Amino acid sequence: MSKKGVLCDTSFFIRLLDKNSDLHLNAKGYFKYFTENGYDLLISTIAIAEYCVGGDISELPLRNLQILPFNLNHAKRTGEFAKIIFQNKGTLKLNERNIIPNDTKLFSQADCEKFVEFYLSSDTESFKIYNLLKQATNPNFQFIDLKVPYNETFGLLDLG
Repeated sequence: MSKKGVLCDTSFFIRLLDKNSDLHLNAKGYFKYFTENGYDLLISTIAIAEYCVGGDISELPLRNLQILPFNLNHAKRTGEFAKIIFQNKGTLKLNERNIIPNDTKLFSQADCEKFVEFYLSSDTESFKIYNLLKQATNPNFQFIDLKVPYNETFGLLDLG
């Protein structure tokens, strides 16, 4: 059986850990679906740093996660992705947001790690960047919007 993984961004963990979030049940559903179906759940060191701005690392479910350090291959791919994004900056219509910092780095990690099939996020602005990259490079992973319940994403019946 080959290894398969999901890179989860900071917005996923914020929703998973906040029982009052409108996306908490979706986050919980994805977490359960992926762990029960043999996916490795990954968190980037970049997402950990983002999470620690407002939370503490001890809150993250690290025993259920693999930590993905940002490395040289990721940095090289980030530069390639950033070039495409900067060249098309005017078409993105991002809401007062810097392009590079973390979205592009996380996408490069998901793209470089060939076993990563999905990138899980609730970030609409990030999805705009992903769609641009998809047109230009066809990344090796699929973006999953946390706003869509897991059973809809995977065409499953909601049994409870």
